[in-house]
Amino acid sequence: MIDTETEPKRHSPLGIAWPDKLDLFGVRVSPTTYTEAADLILRAAQARQSAIVACQAVHAVITASGDPTLRERMNSFDLVTPDGQPVRWALNWLHGAGLRDPVVGSELMLRVCHEAARQDVSVYLYGGTDEVLSQLERRLAAACPGLHIAGAEAPPFRPLSAEEDAAMVERVKRSGAGIVFIGLGCPKQDHFAYEHRDRFGAVQICVGAAFDFHAGAKPRAPAWMRRRGLEWLFRLACEPRRLARRYATTNSIFVWKLFAAMLAGKR
Repeated sequence: MIDTETEPKRHSPLGIAWPDKLDLFGVRVSPTTYTEAADLILRAAQARQSAIVACQAVHAVITASGDPTLRERMNSFDLVTPDGQPVRWALNWLHGAGLRDPVVGSELMLRVCHEAARQDVSVYLYGGTDEVLSQLERRLAAACPGLHIAGAEAPPFRPLSAEEDAAMVERVKRSGAGIVFIGLGCPKQDHFAYEHRDRFGAVQICVGAAFDFHAGAKPRAPAWMRRRGLEWLFRLACEPRRLARRYATTNSIFVWKLFAAMLAGKR
């Protein structure tokens, strides 16, 4: 068996218990479900508790496993969901997690927005471009009647100055949002969430390409491809120049690490 040690269950001061995590090549991933994740996020948001949730696919797991700083930061997050079938399979094969489904960022975002509308929790959108955000706001409002989008902004494609960062934090806080969706891509969104952990008084959720999917800027893989762990292949066909090197590297490393762990007598 692989080392299945988990960190002690983490409780917030208000009694919210985030699930234990399991080690996946040095990155600690939460064996959670959509229902559990959405419930915990909304409870934390209602309590105005600062928390970080990240939906991590193969690329993010392998990137963090090879980057000590990113790995340490990611392992401090409250919830790290298995975004995609390969990560779910690895948790099941190595740890017997028994997960029936992955917890993908785009789907979790939609479920959380539905619940946020029902529970009157406002959300903030940070990332993407002005065009993407405009479409995203319109489509989310149609998909989730009653959802209050407290603010949306597309940051510049450069680091913010200290003054710009402070102004952005103030805008988010003034908005009253209980949930901040971050769509900056890995690892930028993970560093951003860590560096702003206690500054918003809200739950930050790193959702990667979910902004583009829900805005209609990028197509989503068909359901049958997602069920078979082939979403990466669909995205590669759509964006070969941007993703070919990434997938050739991270997917290969993921398969090698998983195969090595199983060969070493770990389930």
